[in-house]
Amino acid sequence: MLILVDKRAPEIARNNLEEYGEVVEFYTEELVYEAIAGHPDIFITQIENLVVISPNLPDKFKILINKHKVNSVEGELPIGNKYPETARYNAASTDQYIIHNLAISDIQLLKASQGKTSIQVPQGYTRCNLVVLNENKMITTDKGIQKALISAGMDVMLVRSEGILLPGFSYGFIGGTCGIVENKILFLGSLKHHIDGNAIEAFIRKTGFEILELYDGPLFDGGGIFFLR
Repeated sequence: MLILVDKRAPEIARNNLEEYGEVVEFYTEELVYEAIAGHPDIFITQIENLVVISPNLPDKFKILINKHKVNSVEGELPIGNKYPETARYNAASTDQYIIHNLAISDIQLLKASQGKTSIQVPQGYTRCNLVVLNENKMITTDKGIQKALISAGMDVMLVRSEGILLPGFSYGFIGGTCGIVENKILFLGSLKHHIDGNAIEAFIRKTGFEILELYDGPLFDGGGIFFLR
């Protein structure tokens, strides 16, 4: 399995990921602003067994995706260096839903999501702000996302961004701190360092997920941990 994680994530966290597959430190240069230059969720959308990738994703990562025989398709529009061009691929997907600010979604992302119910949210950085646990239970750091998903009948927990590390900004977002593989949710950091950590842990455990914390420190927003196979 190919695992993409921001190269600036704490070293101990990156090392602890190695038992799950081939860990590749993700980083790009001169494509987006520095804070998100190492964030996989800016360049890649996971839709079940398919990934939609930005056409200007650096070739070395395209080669790795092909090497691991990950089913992929290139989007039509490249990532730019400012919003909304930075958020074209930052969507969240479940078996039933595609969740994004659909006005900025790349057309290939929408084509790959045909047959799903589209949920419009005002936040373009949807994946950054959203942890999808299952079809009905989600965690977000964005009030607009929470409102839209509750309107769609989902159980959505709103948590605070304060205390989540994102170098270059005052705080980061919950979706960027973790990744899911099988029945495990792995965090770049420990929930005990977050003001809402106990509530987050209780909410997650109700869904049956095992929580794994990759290092004992504040949650780090690295644009998610991407498990690709």
